[in-house]
Amino acid sequence: MNRIKGILYAIVSSSTFGLAPFFTLTLLSFGYSSFEVLTYRWGIASLCLIGFGLLAGCNFRLSKKDFGVVFLLSLFRATTSFSLVIAYQNIASGVASTIHFMYPLAVALAMIFFYHEKKSGWVISAVLLSILGAILLSSGNIAGYNANVTVGIICACISIFSYGGYIIGVRKTRAVAINSTVLTCYVMGLGALFFIIGGCLTEGIRLETQGKVWLYILGLALPATAISNMALVKAIKHIGPTLTSIFGAMEPLTAVFIGIVVFHETFTISGILGMLLIIIAVFIVVVKENRK
Repeated sequence: MNRIKGILYAIVSSSTFGLAPFFTLTLLSFGYSSFEVLTYRWGIASLCLIGFGLLAGCNFRLSKKDFGVVFLLSLFRATTSFSLVIAYQNIASGVASTIHFMYPLAVALAMIFFYHEKKSGWVISAVLLSILGAILLSSGNIAGYNANVTVGIICACISIFSYGGYIIGVRKTRAVAINSTVLTCYVMGLGALFFIIGGCLTEGIRLETQGKVWLYILGLALPATAISNMALVKAIKHIGPTLTSIFGAMEPLTAVFIGIVVFHETFTISGILGMLLIIIAVFIVVVKENRK
């Protein structure tokens, strides 16, 4: 039953995460800065989850050691979100999401080098396959919002390692014993604080009054953030960080579909082949890790 629950949580998490590029790019088109988008996204999501946690009777008290771990996890998670927003601005959202989807490979490599798991030829082969896929993916028409392709690819790659670090941290540190809702509230609340500070140091944070814009803000903050993050934590705790990622394929597929239909992004044959190679590489790692 725990396995089934974990799988369902992973599906919900990945599919709702895939909606983030749509809401993010729409808000950017309204003139929002990256810090503004993320401040509203994380701030509203954390407030909603705090309310949910209070109604559920969650204990929000953390020891100093627990808070230190949660603070570090929030840095990893905030870095992931910020780097992805920059990537969405510079390359096609479907491409950015597909590159980001390589994070399970980073998780597998980190488990080998830092947690002394047995080295696997399958993992090495999958990494090489994913690199080939990334090369093919990058050879197509991938220009996005600001069309600085180099910056976009670098930021998408940063998101791989920061997100991988977050997933390992949730599973392998004191955070695993923290209630999922409480952990997610702290991670997103601290992230919102980071983004508010960033916004105040740059262009400032506007107070939105238009109802239409609020619909997009709430769409980004609730299904694409609050629900997806909490489902992610629950999935990791039920089925582990590696198996959770096998259902993460719904995230780039959702982003690619929305990018093509809504933002008229183009995917070349080489781009499609690259995306398939990356997904296959991730599946290889996940299946081998799951069998082990």
